[in-house]
Amino acid sequence: MTDADTPLFCARCVKRLAAGRGDYFVVVIDAVADPTPPEFTEADLQHDVRREIARLLAQLERYSEQELMDQVHRRTVIHLCNRCFATWIENPAQGPRGE
Repeated sequence: MTDADTPLFCARCVKRLAAGRGDYFVVVIDAVADPTPPEFTEADLQHDVRREIARLLAQLERYSEQELMDQVHRRTVIHLCNRCFATWIENPAQGPRGE
């Protein structure tokens, strides 16, 4: 089965979508963690930097590379039928049933 043969479904109502008929939207969501530099207080600067780096590295070892990347950047693609898109675009944070 090729990509062209793979069926598409609306991510909200699960309606089957037909490519080439203009009956759906492809929504690309790029989520990026807060890009601003951290703020440091005088108290932060009083810590032993080497020990703090070692502590942070030990903490990071508990996570996979993918888990760490997911905390910084996530990209997902969804398909929405025209009706669901019209509702979703007005309030993307609201669930499909007003949740």
